[in-house]
Amino acid sequence: MPRSVSAAEIVSHLGAVQAQDYPGALWSIALRTTDATRADVERAVAERAIVRTWPMRGTLHFVPAADAQWMLELLAPRIMKGMAGRQRQMGLDDDVFRRSRRLITRVLTQRTVLSRSALLGALDKGGVSTTGQRGIHILRHLAMERMLCFGPHEEKQPTFVLFDDWIPGSRRLDRDDALRTVAERFFTSHGPASVRDFVWWTGLTLADAKRGLLLARPLLERMATTDGELWMSNQLSAIETPTSRAHLLPGFDELLLGYKDRSATLAPEYTDRICPGGNGVFQATLVLDGRVRGLWRRSMRAKGVQIEASPFVALKASEKKAFVGAAERYARFLGVPVTVSWAAAGN
Repeated sequence: MPRSVSAAEIVSHLGAVQAQDYPGALWSIALRTTDATRADVERAVAERAIVRTWPMRGTLHFVPAADAQWMLELLAPRIMKGMAGRQRQMGLDDDVFRRSRRLITRVLTQRTVLSRSALLGALDKGGVSTTGQRGIHILRHLAMERMLCFGPHEEKQPTFVLFDDWIPGSRRLDRDDALRTVAERFFTSHGPASVRDFVWWTGLTLADAKRGLLLARPLLERMATTDGELWMSNQLSAIETPTSRAHLLPGFDELLLGYKDRSATLAPEYTDRICPGGNGVFQATLVLDGRVRGLWRRSMRAKGVQIEASPFVALKASEKKAFVGAAERYARFLGVPVTVSWAAAGN
């Protein structure tokens, strides 16, 4: 069995973990360790080892706190430029952002951690309307320019903190070092993967992605395929050693979301089952030996959690047993009993 790795090591190894679904992101991180619980991952947030923000693709991710500065500097400007038109439609201009910075700095200087609703309330009280989607666009914009980031959750509520106060040690890298580092982390953790996957994951231009790959090549191995070339680590890592053949993955897990081409994991005929109608909302998946074999959902009960597993095709008894083992790991993560029921195959 590989040595136990921490939540912070997992996030650093992967580079980033998609995190718009907060509970799912905690599970994504923990299931890549041998024994981490939800409390362990949230402790890494509270201790400022990992931080949740919008570094790439305009989507929330957990990233290493030490790397948030350079990742946002490298990846966020292109996304911000792409959002400018939508912001203009909502009446969000430089004056609105300037007033928002002043109001938020004032309230977060008085109280260093505030809930999202409290921040939005402060904006409204100060004359900056947060109706519709304006509020979340303001907070995302300020996070992308490294004024804000998320703090630890207060029960089920997200909080915000001032970036420089929360993670003052977050480092800067020059552009080539940043491109090299993000390429190293992506290909060593997600490989075998293509440049197209890397472009999808980061939101970089193709030219920048190729530059990053070139700089990262001393740590990588090339794999030629009939469709082109893939890149991966040129050495094995303990983190990459599988400890189980069955997994209950959350909906926005890196196994699927980390790639433009998901055919290695997901059969094309099931694509619409995973993301119905291409609506961007990914369902939680049953994964066996690296392939998506069905869906699962959980229901909170008085005595624990009930999991309903819905395989795409009938599973063998040994395969069901493997998923029960995965559910037991999920129970240890949650700290409550978990039971599994099976829907008819194909439903």
